Amino acid sequence: MRQAFPVTQLRPGPSDVSRLIGNLSAAGADPEFLAHAEVHLPRLHELFERLYGERPDGVERLASVVDLARRSWTERPRALKALDRERESAPDWFESERMLGGVCYVDRYAGGLSGIRESIPYFRELGLTYLHLMPLFESPEGNSDGGYAVSSYRRVNPALGSMEELASLAAELRRAGISLVVDFIFNHTSNEHEWAQKALAGEAGYEDFYLIFPDREMPDAYERTTREIFPDDHPGSFVQLDDGRWIWATFYHFQWDLNYANPAVFEAMAGEMLFLANQGVEILRMDAVAFIWKQLGTTCESLPEAHLLLQAFNAVLRMAAPGLLFKSEAIVHPDEVVSYISPDECQISYNPLQMALTWEALATRDGRLLQQALERRHALPAGTAWVNYVRSHDDIGWTFADEDAADLGIDASPHRRFLNDFYVGRAEGSFARGVPFQENPRTGDARVTGTTASLAGVEAGDAGGEDRVVLAHALALSTGGIPLLYLGDEVAQLNDYTYAERADEADDSRWVNRPFRPAQNDEDRADAGTPAGRVFSRLSRLTEVRRSTPEFAGNELIAFGANVASVVSFLRPGRGFSVLVLANVADSAVEVDALTLSGLVPEALDLVSSHPVWLGAGITLAPHGVRWLRVRMR
Repeated sequence: MRQAFPVTQLRPGPSDVSRLIGNLSAAGADPEFLAHAEVHLPRLHELFERLYGERPDGVERLASVVDLARRSWTERPRALKALDRERESAPDWFESERMLGGVCYVDRYAGGLSGIRESIPYFRELGLTYLHLMPLFESPEGNSDGGYAVSSYRRVNPALGSMEELASLAAELRRAGISLVVDFIFNHTSNEHEWAQKALAGEAGYEDFYLIFPDREMPDAYERTTREIFPDDHPGSFVQLDDGRWIWATFYHFQWDLNYANPAVFEAMAGEMLFLANQGVEILRMDAVAFIWKQLGTTCESLPEAHLLLQAFNAVLRMAAPGLLFKSEAIVHPDEVVSYISPDECQISYNPLQMALTWEALATRDGRLLQQALERRHALPAGTAWVNYVRSHDDIGWTFADEDAADLGIDASPHRRFLNDFYVGRAEGSFARGVPFQENPRTGDARVTGTTASLAGVEAGDAGGEDRVVLAHALALSTGGIPLLYLGDEVAQLNDYTYAERADEADDSRWVNRPFRPAQNDEDRADAGTPAGRVFSRLSRLTEVRRSTPEFAGNELIAFGANVASVVSFLRPGRGFSVLVLANVADSAVEVDALTLSGLVPEALDLVSSHPVWLGAGITLAPHGVRWLRVRMR
């Protein structure tokens, strides 16, 4: 029988931390765990004091969380502890030029976890080192927001497999050099989750797990300052229960927000994280991080306490699963996106700004807004990295900062409307076949959905379609961080309009860019006479070059002014050499003149073609052309 972990009084100062460490020793904690705790427990203690210092149960919960971490470390498989040590000795492992991510829905791509296992040889062919399996936990039948309404974090959706199969798959992926990534949906659970049902019933210990109010007084007060996220599903931030009460539901009516002002919720969710870490999950995608703390009179988005919570979870994992990373998902103002990124919070983060502005540049044939973002907003703290992607399972929202656009003489609001119109084929000169999502005819507000090939012009038969697919991925592969490939895009997969025929999907146009694995495209990938074959061949060459180019490691990027509005350009520095990236988003060829390149030694090497290049006379970029040139400064 394990020794009980005694409760201590939560008081600021080193003596309190010393007592907690002493309690760990008394409980027989492993020396390696104790070493982790000595480093990270002071930070966790401080964060708990700031979050829960006024709560009468904050004392008990901190002690419980620490003991939870101790027990989780005791149960952690030996192979994962070895991985922890490896990652601690090389903490920049995820910044390597060899990193390449892939993402897919388990059922749509492979039928189930067994199909994912069978696909490992293909993942190795692609060069993947990171595989994100979209939400695969138990969730309600029918519409579950694509699995983002979780009914249990410890059970896999039975249609996909079991938790035992997931742990086995994680081990097999790890042996293949691929890190398993899963979503951790921690802002909310489904209304079918055990906690939700107990809260609804008023069961002791769960009545405060969610934000439930007897009437509209408090919901009305909160909604004066919060925004509607899915107005097509329900107005405001609350939905009414069958018994007349109101519960907070930021997203869909069946997704109930957790109340993190209750430290019991923190403890419960820390337990779920640690459980998944011990199954072999190496990266947790922290979903909807901006929404996790509520405070009356605010927007309830990106509040300071949201950061404190993430940092506290980070401290717990550093003690009990130090090899695991957090990935932030925050589709908000660029200033807010970067605020979640640090070694003590989320070590990696989606880069929604670069994604959106890549599409903006292709639509406008003008790279200046993207160039500006790379110069102003690309830098990150040491020990962190961007996850750069061309598109995701979700919609595209135009998340650039209004003030950045204004600096280039762009009025942000009509420009966003133009981009929405362009990508759903309503604007002159459009090559895109996107579909609007959450369109508001009154305000013109909308977002856009579509696969990369359909958005880039392949579906429309546009002559530049395949080139745009390659250009967009070339930027994600070369700007620094972890490039992420939505599986199917490498074979030019098109939109799936049959979603409209499926009742559970018909009202959500995002399913158009979540197609099933394209068997014909996969077969065609070796056929240079098909779009699939041509795109696959070109992207495979780019990923091969990236893996062998040490300048592409890390995140450092140096601005390089090409002096052509349609050319996005930058340097990735290395030892003695740098890689100059030039990308032309225009539909016609352009010239980068010799004077612009005069600061470089004229002898250069085109990494993709492996041919020497003479820069002394300038360089011509084809329509939608990309060049990766190894250069030296004069």
